[in-house]
Amino acid sequence: MNNTLLATVDTNLVPVYAEIFLLIAASAILLIDMYLKGSRRDITYYLSLLTIVGCAVFSWADFNAGTTVYTFNGMYVSDPMANLLKLFTYLAVGLTLVYSRQYASERGMLSGNLGGEFYVLALFTMLGQMIMISGNSMLSIYLGLELMSLALYALVALRRDHATSTEASMKYFILGSLASGFMLYGISMIYGATGSLNLPDIAASAAGGANRTMLVFGLVFLVAGMAFKLGAVPFHMWVPDVYQGSPTAVTLLLGAAPKLASFAMVLRILVEGLGELAYDWQQMLLVLAVLSLAIGNLTAIAQTNIKRMLAYSTIAQMGFVLLGMLSGVVGDDSSNMAAAYSAAMYYSITYVLTTLGSFGLIMMLARSGFEAEQIADFKGLGRRSPWFAVVMTILMFSLAGVPPMMGFMAKWAVLQAVANTGAVWLAVIAVMFSLIGAFYYLRIVKTIWFDEAADTSPIVTPTDMRVALSLNGVMVVVLGLVPGALLSVCLQAMQLTLKS
Repeated sequence: MNNTLLATVDTNLVPVYAEIFLLIAASAILLIDMYLKGSRRDITYYLSLLTIVGCAVFSWADFNAGTTVYTFNGMYVSDPMANLLKLFTYLAVGLTLVYSRQYASERGMLSGNLGGEFYVLALFTMLGQMIMISGNSMLSIYLGLELMSLALYALVALRRDHATSTEASMKYFILGSLASGFMLYGISMIYGATGSLNLPDIAASAAGGANRTMLVFGLVFLVAGMAFKLGAVPFHMWVPDVYQGSPTAVTLLLGAAPKLASFAMVLRILVEGLGELAYDWQQMLLVLAVLSLAIGNLTAIAQTNIKRMLAYSTIAQMGFVLLGMLSGVVGDDSSNMAAAYSAAMYYSITYVLTTLGSFGLIMMLARSGFEAEQIADFKGLGRRSPWFAVVMTILMFSLAGVPPMMGFMAKWAVLQAVANTGAVWLAVIAVMFSLIGAFYYLRIVKTIWFDEAADTSPIVTPTDMRVALSLNGVMVVVLGLVPGALLSVCLQAMQLTLKS
C-alpha cells in the first residue's frame, strides 16, 4: 500500500460517520437521562429513536453511493452489504424500543436514577453490531463483538430484583466469555500462521502457502466461537435458558438485530478471510446446520413456554442460514457464490422481521405481574383482538415457511442454493425438518383461533406499538408476495461486496 493511499485510509472518517454520531448521541443521552425524573423518561425514548434515524440517514447515503471505502488502515470497510445490514439493524433496534417501552416501564426497568440505561445499553449493543458488520480485521470484529456482548450481559441482568433474570445473566456471561475465549485463541492461531489480523492479508497469506495445519487449528476455534453467537448446535445450550430468563424486551434485543451482525461476522471471517479453507469450514458448517435443524425443531415440539419454543425455533432457523453459507463456494462460479450468500442474508433479514413481530406480540399481551410467556396465554386471542391474532398467524406461517409469507421465499432461496451445489440430499433433510417444525408453529395458530380464552380482559396497547406491529405483519406478507425487490437488493449488494 503506497503512502498516498495509506494517508487516505487513515484520515477518511466518512465511512464511520454513523458510528461516530451514534457514540456521541448515546453518550449525550446517558448524561441527559441523569437529570430526568421518571415521569419525563419518554424524552430518553424519543432521543434514542431520533439517534437511530440519524444513523440511518448516514448509512442510507453510503448505501446509495454503492461504493466500497476502507478506513483505519483497512481495518474497517463501508460496502453495500455492510450498509444494507446496518439499515435493517436500525429497523430492528428501533422496533424493539417501540415494542418494549410499555413492557419495560411496567416492570420498573425505566424507573429510578438509572432508568434510562435500557435505552443507552440498547444503543451501545447497536454500535457493537455496526462495528462487527463493517469489520475488515479480526481485531475490529472482535472489539465490536465484545462491545455488543458486554452491553447485552448488563441488559439481561437489568431486573436486579428478579432471580430468573440474574440466573440467565450469569449463564450468558459465563458461556459467552468461554465462546469469546475460543474466538480469541483461534484469532491468535490465525495471526501466528499469517502474521496479520486484516482479512485481505490473511486471505493472501492462506493462498500463498501459510502453515495450513495452524490455519485449520485456528479455524476450528473460530467456528466454535461464531457458532455460539449464532446459537447453533452443539453450542446452543445458552439460548433457551437465556431467552426464557431474560425480560422479554431484552430477549428481543438478544434474538433479533445481533443475528444480522453475526451473519456479517461469519461471512467476513470465513469467506473474505479464510476462503482458501472453504472445504474445511464447509464441512464444519454442514454438521452444525444439520444438527441445528434436527435438535432445534424436534426439541421445540415439547415446549410449553413460548419464549423457550421460539429459542429452539431460532436454533433451527440458524441451521438454514448456515446452509446458505456452506452453499456459497461452488468452484469458481462467482454468480453462484453471490446467490448463495445473498440467500443466507435474505433469510437472516426475514428471520429478524418475523422475530420482532413475534416477541412484540408477547409484550403486547403482557401486563404488570403477567408475562404472557406460556403458549396457553394466547388462547382466544382471535376473539380478544382479531387483527393482532391475524398478525400473529402471519408471523407463525412465515416462520413455518408457508406461502405466500416472506419466510417461504427465504427457505426457497436457501434450498435453491443448496440444490445448486448438487447436495439434493441436504435440501431434502432441510425440507423434512421444516415440515416437522411446522407443527409447533401451527399449534400456536390453533391456540389463537380455536381454544377458549382464559383471559377476556381488554388488551391495552400504546398507539405507536399497535401501528408498528401492524406494519410489521403487513411487511412480512408484502415481502412474501413481492420478494423480488429485497432479493435483488441483497444479491446486488453481495455481488458488489464480493468484487471489492
